[in-house]
Amino acid sequence: MDAQQRSDAAARPVLEAPDIARVLTRIAHEIVERAKGADDVVLLGIPTRGVFLARRLADKLEAVTGRSIPVGSLDITMYRDDLRMRPARALARTEIPGDGVDGRLVVLVDDVLFSGRTIRAALDALGDIGRPRAVQLAVLVDRGHRELPIRADYVGKNLPTSLRETVRVQLAEEDGRDTVLLGLRETADAADTAETATATVREQ
Repeated sequence: MDAQQRSDAAARPVLEAPDIARVLTRIAHEIVERAKGADDVVLLGIPTRGVFLARRLADKLEAVTGRSIPVGSLDITMYRDDLRMRPARALARTEIPGDGVDGRLVVLVDDVLFSGRTIRAALDALGDIGRPRAVQLAVLVDRGHRELPIRADYVGKNLPTSLRETVRVQLAEEDGRDTVLLGLRETADAADTAETATATVREQ
C-alpha cells in the first residue's frame, strides 16, 4: 500500500456519489437563475477532475433548460506561478467550444478551491483565449485558506479545514468512484504547507 492509498484508507468521506449528484443539480439551477436562462453560458473545466464536473454540470443544465450547453476544458499548467517549485507534469488539453468565449458568460469549473492560485492562473489563460462578457466560478468543495482575493460564485460544499488536512476528490471517470475524502497529511511538519501538496490532491 503506497502513501496515497494509506491516506485514502485513513480519510473519512464528506460527500458520496448521491451528494455530489445533488449538489451539481443545485448548482445547475443556481446558474440558470443567475444567468436568466443560461442562453450564453459556456462551461470550462480545469483539468483533470474539473473537466468531468463541467461535463456533468452541462448535462444537468441541459435537463433544466432543454438546450445543449457548450462545455470545454482549460489547461492552466503554463500559467501557474509555482512552476519552479513543483515537479514537471504533462500538459493537459485546452478545448474551447466552436463558438468561442467572446461575449459569453464563462463558468470555470473545478473540484477544490483552496489558495486561489489555480483560479488566478485560469483567468490568465482565459484572457489569452478571448474576452468573455463575464467569468464565474463553480467548485465542488471550498476548503478555505485563500491566499488571493478569489471567491466562488457556486459552491457544492463549504468545508472548513486545517492546513494539516487534505481534501481528495475522486470521480468515477478518473478514479472509479465518486467521493470527497477528508484526511490528514502523512507528515505534520510545519514546512509541509499547502503549496507542497501532492499533485494528486487537487488543492487550489
